[in-house]
Amino acid sequence: MSKNFLFTSESVSEGHPDKICDQVSDTVLDAMLRDDPSSRVACECFASTGLIVVGGEITTTTYVDLQKLVRGVIEDIGYTKAGYRFDSYSCAVVNVINQQSPDIAMGVDVGGAGDQGMMFGYASTETEELMPAPIMFSHKLVAKHTEVFKTVNSAMPYLRPDAKSQVTLEYADNGEIIRAHTVVMSVQHDPDVSQEKIHQDVTEHIIKKVMPANLLDDKTIYHINPTGRFEIGGPHGDTGLTGRKIIVDTYGGRAPHGGGAFSGKDPSKVDRSGAYAARHLAKNIVAAGIAKECTIQLSYAIGVAQPVSVYVNTHGSSEISGIAISDYISKNIDLTPKGIIDRFNLRSPIYRATSAYGHFGRPEFPWEALELVDLFKKI
Repeated sequence: MSKNFLFTSESVSEGHPDKICDQVSDTVLDAMLRDDPSSRVACECFASTGLIVVGGEITTTTYVDLQKLVRGVIEDIGYTKAGYRFDSYSCAVVNVINQQSPDIAMGVDVGGAGDQGMMFGYASTETEELMPAPIMFSHKLVAKHTEVFKTVNSAMPYLRPDAKSQVTLEYADNGEIIRAHTVVMSVQHDPDVSQEKIHQDVTEHIIKKVMPANLLDDKTIYHINPTGRFEIGGPHGDTGLTGRKIIVDTYGGRAPHGGGAFSGKDPSKVDRSGAYAARHLAKNIVAAGIAKECTIQLSYAIGVAQPVSVYVNTHGSSEISGIAISDYISKNIDLTPKGIIDRFNLRSPIYRATSAYGHFGRPEFPWEALELVDLFKKI
């Protein structure tokens, strides 16, 4: 009996209805932080046919033109045609934002966490990004879709903004990647194009531009628009909500996920900043050669600055115990919300970029830096 196993991850494009909402929420956050870095933001978004609802709790000294901001996001994504049945010019934008509770501010103002909860970070040597390969390939597929969609004189002019990807890799029992077992791509399209043409173009212009040739073989299964049609998409095809793609945002199911989503939350919310810190720690531990794989859990209590717990699991890939690594982290690294915010400069307007194609494995983000490698080598 074969000891090989399969593992699958998925991603979605920036035109997916849930990702529209994530981008709106994070664009609101950026606009607040740009003028008032001390803004407290918990912004949620709902999208449906012809409608965007923006709500949540915000405390800030600045003002943003919400109508202009939201329509700008929708236009940037590419919803600019009435035929999509959702577009930046005609959709209604409803504002139901309220002020943040002063009860939360009592704890946050003195440096405590903005909420209770646990967060996870993960890294492994599987890819150069120190991320699981299935989620990285899935992100790159939908990013390539968006690139092709937005290209002037595109080779696929019939594309529309919405798309999903899914990659299943076959692994040996030692964790080595053997091959791509299945690649799934669903791309929204104009009505006057055949599925045969879509299948050919997606294979040539997207899949084979992203997937390494050595992983594709004559047994690789391709499911391209497997329902046979994907004309109706975006918020007209399915409602969107902020924070509904948390596994897409993180590690594609390879690692645990904490209790909260990221988008629309300012960094006093440890759901976000704590998860970034946990990834930073795990990545630096793996990059330092201490372990080939590392999962870290942090937990916090609302209004309390120091983490309640720091848990490290190297999955049997290290000669140093997780307890020893955890103790070293607690003694040498500031994991208070203020410490994390200061280390990564998280009161900057950097969040729109995180809201599609994953929060991790992208070198432009400060929590992906490797400045702790030398420190961890001293353990």
